[in-house]
Amino acid sequence: MDQFGLTQKIVIVEDNYSLADIYKIRLELLGYKCFVAYDGRAALALIEKELPDLVLLDLMVPKVAGDQILEIMRASDWGKTIKVYIISNLNEADAPAGLREQGIEGYAVKANLSNDQLDQLVDSVLKPADQEEDIVLETTTP
Repeated sequence: MDQFGLTQKIVIVEDNYSLADIYKIRLELLGYKCFVAYDGRAALALIEKELPDLVLLDLMVPKVAGDQILEIMRASDWGKTIKVYIISNLNEADAPAGLREQGIEGYAVKANLSNDQLDQLVDSVLKPADQEEDIVLETTTP
């Protein structure tokens, strides 16, 4: 939930059905509302319709590639400020150039990403530090 008590939305762009299901189930258990697009064209339509808080974006999806999805989002009024985290089988060094310049929250390689890390990654993007537990330091005056 965000600060207004609304459930945060995530669009998962992933052409591997099994992996998309795993992400969706895990993140819904954490309280997020998830939508899945299995190709780039469907992803763009879904992102524009739902205006999610976060897009988990695979780069290698059919119809419209992930880097093009990001480019189209950033060029549109509706997609300028949506948070995007790339999760791909490509190492970042092999990925299309300029992804970070287009404003992504981060980049993860699927093979190196455990389910727990996925949970932490999403929480770190969608739950700003000021919403975590407050640590109060007590000071005593003599």
